[in-house]
Amino acid sequence: MNTKILSVGNLSTEEISYTEAVQLLHSGEVVAFPTETVYGLGAIATNEKAVAKIFEAKGRPQDNPLIVHIGSKDEISDFISHIPEKAQLCMDAFWPGPLTLILPLKETVLASNVSAGLDTVGVRMPNHPVALKLLRELKLPVAAPSANRSGKPSPTKARHVHKDLNGRIPAIIDGGATGMGLESTVLDCTSEIPTILRPGGVTKEMLEQVIGKVNETKLVDKSEAPRAPGMKYAHYAPNAPVYLIEASVQSIQEAIASIHKEDKKVALIATDQLKVVDANYYFSLGNNEQVKEAAHLLYEALRSCDDTDADIVLAPVFEKDGVGAAIMNRLEKAADGKWFFEK
Repeated sequence: MNTKILSVGNLSTEEISYTEAVQLLHSGEVVAFPTETVYGLGAIATNEKAVAKIFEAKGRPQDNPLIVHIGSKDEISDFISHIPEKAQLCMDAFWPGPLTLILPLKETVLASNVSAGLDTVGVRMPNHPVALKLLRELKLPVAAPSANRSGKPSPTKARHVHKDLNGRIPAIIDGGATGMGLESTVLDCTSEIPTILRPGGVTKEMLEQVIGKVNETKLVDKSEAPRAPGMKYAHYAPNAPVYLIEASVQSIQEAIASIHKEDKKVALIATDQLKVVDANYYFSLGNNEQVKEAAHLLYEALRSCDDTDADIVLAPVFEKDGVGAAIMNRLEKAADGKWFFEK
């Protein structure tokens, strides 16, 4: 299979690209497309065989549910049995945008492999012109996880998708770099007090201003089936092992010196204030005061480590408030919970 890049940056070919993407989806194929968070790999959510191609292309575990993307709020009643009041308030406040709501599912409407056998499903309306145009032309719900090989850093550019999935999928819509750079917040709205299952760009503080108290959940154990995407512990990892470390120049310098004694090379992913010249490779997360910029750059930095011969990746931690909670959620999973302690 040759993976075709469909350009939407040229007015003379844009409509042809959208038409081709819609035709592929209608024919039961998968197509990668940009959202404001990361690139997604989509299939029509009512077509079980098409959805199965997502799992096959990604090498994704079958117990990991998918998020359904819609182009209009009106579509949600086709497959959701009930919209709780707090979910409606969130839809009004944050859609279109990087917020996925876990809602009760109508039986036998969506393909069973979308929800991984659960009686709930995650739904969102992306805030990206390419994604919205595609969804609105298609007029059907689209199941779409991130468009990468399972366990690897999510793609924020079409070339990331091509590197991971070339030959595995028929087409990628190239809409340029994504904005947010981290996946959507996932909020379970099936209980009286909604629970954040995965932090993202819509923060706990933002949600509580709209609906009051919000709970947070922990990552699931490796043996547990996740209730939403992104809840597995090991995830988003480059080839070299990632270690979390205290966010201080001294700690980083001491760790690098220890690693160099073992004749190993180090890649450092950090904000500019924590840059250490002794690192063999350095990938910037921007200014320490601009946490959103760090979120935008994180996956690019993790992927860039695979273009080096680094033996170890060090990642200084962030404060777990606001978007920092989402960054730490991804870093903890990239590191599989490992911290660097000098021996």
